[in-house]
Amino acid sequence: MKSFSSFYYSTRKNYPLALLVWLTRYLLAFAFIPSGMKKLLGERFTSIGIDNPIGFFFEALYRSGMYWNFLGWSQLITALLMMTQRFSTLGNLIYFFIISNICCITIALQFTGTWVITSLMLLASVCLLLWDANKFQFIFTSSGFFKNNHEVKLPEASRFWEISGLLLFILSVAYTLLDRVITEGHLVLFFAIFIAILIIVTATLFMELKNKKANTKNG
Repeated sequence: MKSFSSFYYSTRKNYPLALLVWLTRYLLAFAFIPSGMKKLLGERFTSIGIDNPIGFFFEALYRSGMYWNFLGWSQLITALLMMTQRFSTLGNLIYFFIISNICCITIALQFTGTWVITSLMLLASVCLLLWDANKFQFIFTSSGFFKNNHEVKLPEASRFWEISGLLLFILSVAYTLLDRVITEGHLVLFFAIFIAILIIVTATLFMELKNKKANTKNG
């Protein structure tokens, strides 16, 4: 168990890997916002007819009314928690159960190709859960599985990531709302939001690396 703990903490303190984890949280959260907004706004998820099992399934969910809206709220709140980074562990725990359900649906109803995407999303969520395993270990045992004997300092998302996550969430929700209001210029709006997202993520990475460099010099 000691060797396993050493392996876990040596992996967990890897800074480039931590950057990848923080970006993955954003990426997974982005996937929930468009579909969540559709449900929240009471819109149909697909135009497939009810003569098809997939269309029949989603039409039944759509006609459930309040439950359809509840699914939308669940996805949006989960995405927000993931993007804040501070509450990402809780967000990913909820995300795991939601994406497990979605993945099972895509396989059971034989979605063409979609099951591959949902399976990869599920795998990414599992990896994020393993990344935060040190936070979950005390659920199963009071002593914990992973002994941090050397008090290894683990990299955590800074304030930059929390602020950018909130901005990205607002931008994503604003895009889905604006795209429904405007009658033309949809492509222009998409690229404008896409460029804004790239700028925010790039600026966050720049500030993070600059802060890391300053802390290294001071240390």
